[in-house]
Amino acid sequence: MAKKLMKGCEAVAEAAIQAGCHYFFGYPITPQNDIPEYMAARLPKVGGCFLQAESEVAAINMVYGAAAAGARCMTSSSSPGISLKQEGMTYLAGAELPCVVVNMVRGGPGLGSIQPSQGDYFQATRGGGHGDYHPIVLAPSSVQEAVDLMHDAFDLADIYRTPTMILADGIIGQMMEPVEFHEHEARELPKKDWAATGWSPESGRPRAIVNSLYIEVDELQELNDRLQARYKIIRENETRAELYHTEGAEIIVCAYGTVARICKSAINLCEKQGLKVGMFRPITVWPFPEKELAAVMAQDSVKKAITVEISAGQMVEDVKLTVNGTKPVEFYGKPGSYTPTAEEIAEFIMKSREA
Repeated sequence: MAKKLMKGCEAVAEAAIQAGCHYFFGYPITPQNDIPEYMAARLPKVGGCFLQAESEVAAINMVYGAAAAGARCMTSSSSPGISLKQEGMTYLAGAELPCVVVNMVRGGPGLGSIQPSQGDYFQATRGGGHGDYHPIVLAPSSVQEAVDLMHDAFDLADIYRTPTMILADGIIGQMMEPVEFHEHEARELPKKDWAATGWSPESGRPRAIVNSLYIEVDELQELNDRLQARYKIIRENETRAELYHTEGAEIIVCAYGTVARICKSAINLCEKQGLKVGMFRPITVWPFPEKELAAVMAQDSVKKAITVEISAGQMVEDVKLTVNGTKPVEFYGKPGSYTPTAEEIAEFIMKSREA
């Protein structure tokens, strides 16, 4: 299939539709507005339903309803809007309902700016809402990867009956790149016999009850035990990462999303100066690919790690937890929406080597 030049948000929306999502509920906020706009025009043509809710809170609860009926459904927003959806996301997790949430991150805290940021890492990877739960979180670094991960996101949500998030920044949402929509390997998906799709005495099955309220302590404990066992399986089976020039490297740069692309250019600049630098890019930021990073850092050639983010330093904590004090971990980044250049990152790496 020929490639097509598309804006990131529109490509993500089309990928969701091709992945079988015919139900979208959302509310406008920059820089993700192109997703609901695209869905509004496209979904009626494929027999789907687009509904602009009266608020972000309403939108995520509409997702709850559609997911409870067994439909592939999603919502999208940017930073402050995702904050408003957190109560609904924890209800979805507690009810064991699959859905996809897209966050095109903007600067914060507060209303912040409409420029790109990576300041929502903690919110995404630590659950964001209340209770002991985790969404699966996928972090693309290009429009094409965002398209490919949409298929994965819906499959993972269905397999593990859990909310799954695409965590991208405003650059990916607003930039235009050539993308290809192609067939994806079909994964074996479980039957949704838990879905509330109507019941009659002749159906031959028990009533489907979708719920996240457990008054009895033992029942709530049972739910949490079931969720934690599921998260353990996800940690074992679903971590993904990209390695770039890591073999024999002296310094490992850790970065995700758009910044990782800039880091590749910085690494190339460093290599021209004779410094061996590699990059570790987590694609799943939850679960964080600890084993993969630990293996890279265990190389005798590696002296330290440097984490680069458009934030005051969030993913760096997962890097430090993984390295566990065996080697130094440094941080380079700025909060808000300042995106460092390849030259700035390369300069920091070179100075770090000399220190």
